[in-house]
Amino acid sequence: MNPYILATLLFGLGLGTTITFASSHWLLAWMGLEMNTLAIIPLMAQHHHPRAVEATTKYFLTQATAAAMLLFASTTNAWLTGQWEIQQMTHPLPTMMITIALALKIGLAPVHSWLPEVLQGLDLTTGLILSTWQKLAPFALLVQIQPTNSTILIALGVASTLVGGWGGLNQTQLRKILAYSSIAHLGWMILVLQFSPSLTLLALLTYLVMTFSTFLVFKLNKATNINALATSWAKTPALTALTPLLLLSLGGLPPLTGFMPKWLILQELTKQGLAPTATLAALTALLSLYFYLRLSYAMTLTLSPNNLSGVTPWRLPSSQLTLPLAVSTTAALGLLPLAPAAVALLTL
Repeated sequence: MNPYILATLLFGLGLGTTITFASSHWLLAWMGLEMNTLAIIPLMAQHHHPRAVEATTKYFLTQATAAAMLLFASTTNAWLTGQWEIQQMTHPLPTMMITIALALKIGLAPVHSWLPEVLQGLDLTTGLILSTWQKLAPFALLVQIQPTNSTILIALGVASTLVGGWGGLNQTQLRKILAYSSIAHLGWMILVLQFSPSLTLLALLTYLVMTFSTFLVFKLNKATNINALATSWAKTPALTALTPLLLLSLGGLPPLTGFMPKWLILQELTKQGLAPTATLAALTALLSLYFYLRLSYAMTLTLSPNNLSGVTPWRLPSSQLTLPLAVSTTAALGLLPLAPAAVALLTL
């Protein structure tokens, strides 16, 4: 892609998210979300592969549906209450419609089925943008409206953790596994959104760091399915030793960074008298842990099934920058000691 066009599209992505962050009026927030969608579409379709074009079309249709629903709900809110302000969502009907529209935008269950299909059709770089940056603007709106209907949020959260754990069990494609991992993590964030928005933001931040790192590892190894991971020991032995820790951090095991948000979310849910919900969420985390362990096993404890010289990928040095990977991997593995500081900040 022409670097000028790429720079323009990335600027559009950044500007769309920033407009949504800064807006207090629903029309401006909607405009930011639309800019975001329109800026990423050429990045998704740039390879002209039928699967990429199909993924782009699916993404466009779901995002357009969600944006239309959001616009309809905000107009309904203005009609019922006379308010266009994002923070003045007092009527339950438009609030529920907007919550569902934003759930469709970020891919929460039960409106999640587009996400694995779309992510599978993209290359790892665009998939990384879709899994991280594209979640920020809808999340900012969800945090701002503070949905009053707690039942729908808990239902969305529990359904997402269940679907995210269950859906990833049978997958061999890494991008689909990462999509289901994303759905499960978003479910955890939504569960605690109404009780502690700052805890949701902490969970989002750790999710972004861990997902960024995981995508970069797969990109460095040029791996798109589980079998391709088995050749990584020959290319990057040190990184192959660290990657299982990274995957277990995504699964939420102590003493890794990913344990911090899960631990605090379970604690908060129990404080709110939702011990059964917390128990269910903790059990669904075991489902996710299974497929992270499966990836770890395939990467470190198995050799590639292909011994033919013609099948083994060329071991050429990668042109990818390793500094972002080093920083994000370190952050994804070693930030658990900062948990007391995070708790102190959350209680301010």
